[in-house]
Amino acid sequence: MRIHFGAILLAASVSFSSGAQAEAQQLIFSHVVSPDTPKGKMALMFKDIVEEKMPGRFEVVVYDSAELMSDEESVDAISEGRIHFAAPALSKFDGYTSSLKVFDLPFLFPNMEKVNEFQSSDTGKRLLNSMTGDNVLGLGYLHNGLKQLSADRRFESPQDLAGLRFRVINSDVLKDQFQAVNAEPVPMSFPATFPALRDGVVDGQENTWSNIYSMNFYQYQPYMMESNHGVLGYMFITNNEFWSELTEEERRLFRHAASVSLRYGNAVAVAKSRNDKAAIKRMKSVALLEPTPEQLARWQTVMRPIWAKYEPEIGKTIVDEAIKISSR
Repeated sequence: MRIHFGAILLAASVSFSSGAQAEAQQLIFSHVVSPDTPKGKMALMFKDIVEEKMPGRFEVVVYDSAELMSDEESVDAISEGRIHFAAPALSKFDGYTSSLKVFDLPFLFPNMEKVNEFQSSDTGKRLLNSMTGDNVLGLGYLHNGLKQLSADRRFESPQDLAGLRFRVINSDVLKDQFQAVNAEPVPMSFPATFPALRDGVVDGQENTWSNIYSMNFYQYQPYMMESNHGVLGYMFITNNEFWSELTEEERRLFRHAASVSLRYGNAVAVAKSRNDKAAIKRMKSVALLEPTPEQLARWQTVMRPIWAKYEPEIGKTIVDEAIKISSR
């Protein structure tokens, strides 16, 4: 059930009790997944560290499972100062910067190690500060993993997807990715994906092993391919004005909490991806295609040309750096 935001704002704005004794300032952290996911666990660890390191000063209130708002709404809410923390998918920042579209380019990063290397580079760090003019400050990156393709019918080659409807995050790059194989992209929120698969509104989707498993997508997607064609990741963000008003010591402690909790969340994501892939692979109801290099090359040949379309928008230096890191 979606919580009425006005009540949350009222609660979060209370800084003092009826006596003159100061109360802990409530900080709102909104996300759209369950507490037992990498992001959910990261949020709870962040809360614990903040409250342990700054007792009585801050209370982090975590709203999970889109209880408060959607991913798209959370970026606006951060910018406007209505919430304090969020971790939206990297595809959700189109209204604020085009630079992050680099993470949507298909077959750009061959593995998560290269994603980490790029995000840790000077270019990756600059992207965290690319939206401060809109009061959105990135504190770090959180992973979910590489994306796989699934459908309700057998497929092996790009031509097999022609005419099929695929759920996508509302991203121009991802829409073009599926249009390149003559499929129909259907932008849709994450919570709406399972009922859409169940009811036949869409024929397929792209997602990480952990999302496919935890959301039970496999129940209506008996055919999967280990394509590793894209990245699903998040940026942990805060409101820049809120951040500027903190003391230097408070900022140091918040950065510490972010660093530790993101490192933990990313470790959980790696383990969960490995375990959930193994669980899906054991399912007799799922046919998993592990493509040969030659088969994968056919997909790359069809999808990679969209890089050139988005390079001017993203920035040539950003794309070149990602290619350089991924190629070495």
